[in-house]
Amino acid sequence: MSDQHEPLAGDLLVILRHAPHGSSWLREGLDVALVAAAFGTDVSLLFMGEGVTALVEDQTAGALGQKGTAPTLEMLEMYDIETLWVEAEALTRFGLTADELMLAPRALEAGAIAEAVQNHPRVLTF
Repeated sequence: MSDQHEPLAGDLLVILRHAPHGSSWLREGLDVALVAAAFGTDVSLLFMGEGVTALVEDQTAGALGQKGTAPTLEMLEMYDIETLWVEAEALTRFGLTADELMLAPRALEAGAIAEAVQNHPRVLTF
């Protein structure tokens, strides 16, 4: 499931590249996205690499009691963060399908990801 159409530009693209457990990078990226959206910024999210695993449904707590990201992800709609993309190659690498993910992001191939990065005036990577 991939989308070859040119991604639309927003004000800010937040790229999430880390797994939900083992570090605070993913949670910090989501927090930045929520704060930016709360102040009226049009935020797009792109889950790449291990970041796609944050979208797997029914996650449990991490080894050190780290909470899953599901509650934060469920808040995205409330903050009008509607542009959600996932790296198609990462889905394949982790053996995931769109049916196993929360929030139904659009899968993007490498060319569309490059366009998304170019089309956003601000890009933050976590």
